[in-house]
Amino acid sequence: MDLSFVFFISSGLFLGWSLGANDAANIFGTAVGSRMLRFSTAALICSVFVVLGAVIDGAGAARTLGSLGGINQIAGAFATALAAALSVFMLVRIGLTASTTQAIVGAIVGWNFFTDSVTDTDTLLTILATWVLCPLLAGLFAVLLSKAVEVGLRRFQPHLLTQDSWTRLALIVTGAFGAYTLGANNIANVMGVFIAVSPFQDLDISSVRVSSTQQLFLLGSLAIAVGVYTYSKGVMLTVGCKLLQVSPVSAWIIVVAHSLVLFLFASQTLERQLINWGLPSIPLVPVSSTQAIVGAVIGIGLLKGGHSVNWRLVGRIGCGWVATPVVAALICTLCLFVLQNLLHLSVAKPQRYVISEAVMDQLQAQGLNTSVLQPLQDIEYSSAQTLVTSAERSLSLSNEKRQTLLHFSYLGDFFLNAHKIGNLDRQWFSQAQWQALNAIAGQRFEYRWQLEEALAVQTLAWQQKPDIPANKYFNQDLQQKLSHLYRIFES
Repeated sequence: MDLSFVFFISSGLFLGWSLGANDAANIFGTAVGSRMLRFSTAALICSVFVVLGAVIDGAGAARTLGSLGGINQIAGAFATALAAALSVFMLVRIGLTASTTQAIVGAIVGWNFFTDSVTDTDTLLTILATWVLCPLLAGLFAVLLSKAVEVGLRRFQPHLLTQDSWTRLALIVTGAFGAYTLGANNIANVMGVFIAVSPFQDLDISSVRVSSTQQLFLLGSLAIAVGVYTYSKGVMLTVGCKLLQVSPVSAWIIVVAHSLVLFLFASQTLERQLINWGLPSIPLVPVSSTQAIVGAVIGIGLLKGGHSVNWRLVGRIGCGWVATPVVAALICTLCLFVLQNLLHLSVAKPQRYVISEAVMDQLQAQGLNTSVLQPLQDIEYSSAQTLVTSAERSLSLSNEKRQTLLHFSYLGDFFLNAHKIGNLDRQWFSQAQWQALNAIAGQRFEYRWQLEEALAVQTLAWQQKPDIPANKYFNQDLQQKLSHLYRIFES
């Protein structure tokens, strides 16, 4: 392994530390603030289950942010993670909560801006919408759970000591689950930008296969654990004590409401069931656990009349949420400028877009008016934004058509390296898809759509299904897999 990778990955470890220092408050802040758990106990449980969640279930969440920006150079990944870490750290430093999800999204948008890449606005708007919906849902769940628990306690009337022991146990169990999901979902924010440039190789330890991605996530989760132990106590008290004085039962309700929101936006099973019922599906996008926990706390406070909520602190936290992605984008742009222009490091692979005759046929099949694109044929464009600007001089493009144009005209070098195929997450791909990948191992493609066609020829498992609600989940999953392959196999 190149020792320079240790330096570059340090920004991801810093981001992991910041996440641990900040987001442990989302899991155990109310328990510590209500004095149901000692900080040392909460930190131990949180650290252990964060590591387990990241290593065991972190691979799925790591693919979510890929559609926003295809970071393909180690220096670019370093700058993106560093910008997110610095923006989170600044808010943690003054005792406020911040969102690593917002920070990494802002940093990726900053990378797109600096490298002249086009941001998928549909994906970005979906993520932005969840930033509003997430705290609202958490508050609603907290109110409903509070009412249900109140009815239950009134009916069964347990002894105070019994109720206290049940609540303490519930806080531990719920906190352990919350920490596990925190590791599984948020390790993508910490190490996701490094997956495509990681030098780690798969290891076989006593017949147990540890993938290169799992090794990367283990490092990131250990950094989170260090952050929990060294710097999370102050933020725990901000969420669990200063924002609103809560009872032990309310502390448990808040953590459950927070976990339910994360489940809604992360459950592929729930999404598939909603689609099968013909109902609108909930977008599977990364949501902020910080926003969820604060929303739940405010929900409990409003149920009690709203007088006990520290609204001034709520306003400061809200300002932090707005500032985080903006600051992260600005810091990322500055870091990229320094790395590229002062240190002469490559922060992004050169981009090439060429509308060849074969590409014209593909675009026409996708419904684009290719007659007006004839003047652009066989011209090489050095950035996505340059091609889009040229095309929009004679053709109005929706976001979907803009992404189609960029997808089919991107000229790269996609080599199906057998070793990289072996490092893919086999649990994510079906047996037929896995066999098709191995069947074309060693082949090289210039365009993404050529790789798609080569896989589709091998099996129906790599072919898009008709665009009807019953096929929505399959097609979305297929596009995620293909996008992952583009990043992994581009030379």
